[in-house]
Amino acid sequence: MYVDSHCHIDFEDLVAQGDALFDRMSAAKVSHAVCIGVNLENIGRVLELANSRANLFATVGVHPEYTEGEEPDLDRLVALAADPKVIAIGETGLDYYWHKDKPEWQRDRFRTHIRAARACKKPLVIHTRDSAEDVIRILSEEQAEEVGGVMHCFTENLEVARAAIELGFCISFSGILTFKNATQVKDVAAAVPLDRILIETDSPYLAPVPHRGKMNEPSYVPHVAAELARLRGITLEEVAAATTANFFRLFRTALVTP
Repeated sequence: MYVDSHCHIDFEDLVAQGDALFDRMSAAKVSHAVCIGVNLENIGRVLELANSRANLFATVGVHPEYTEGEEPDLDRLVALAADPKVIAIGETGLDYYWHKDKPEWQRDRFRTHIRAARACKKPLVIHTRDSAEDVIRILSEEQAEEVGGVMHCFTENLEVARAAIELGFCISFSGILTFKNATQVKDVAAAVPLDRILIETDSPYLAPVPHRGKMNEPSYVPHVAAELARLRGITLEEVAAATTANFFRLFRTALVTP
């Protein structure tokens, strides 16, 4: 069985799939999925979806790309995280690709999420783009190792991966791992410890080969696992078992269902 550790199945195009989406997920042996919160305006639908099915979980947070809308504060995040289906704080982090001036508000918001995670004792889901040095620095300064978390959709180098692992974080690989030109990502996936690896789709984005260019969905996560197995020279079954065990070890409050 597999776990899709990061997806956005509350987005309209995937919601429109209805039960068919979950039927395909089951047929692909994807036992659980995490619907990721990206802003507070739509967090209600994320929580509603997670609570509608035993094998879905949620996170709460505001993505660094969201510059409008309700700004998260510690109390609000902690209150939302009290829902039993919420297993992490995030998606949070820094994105200097879209915000090239590296505004201080991003770093302040990131710190708020880390403090909320420590307050509710739940892991973090981290987004980083052109910002790895500051992400690692702030995680260390804010003692994020107390809760750990996951560096989602990892595209950084091995040095960054090892620094994150030292802070108690897992490294999650998406469909990018299957792309022919993703040399750095493939090298990292082959080198980091297997007991620190998760897999994800980040659907509806980044569909893996052979579905590249299509709308992504949780049922495609085995393709990421297959490439990981190829790169490491192990069986698909070993990857499935390890990444699933890693998921439930990291997200300790996840309610394990058959």
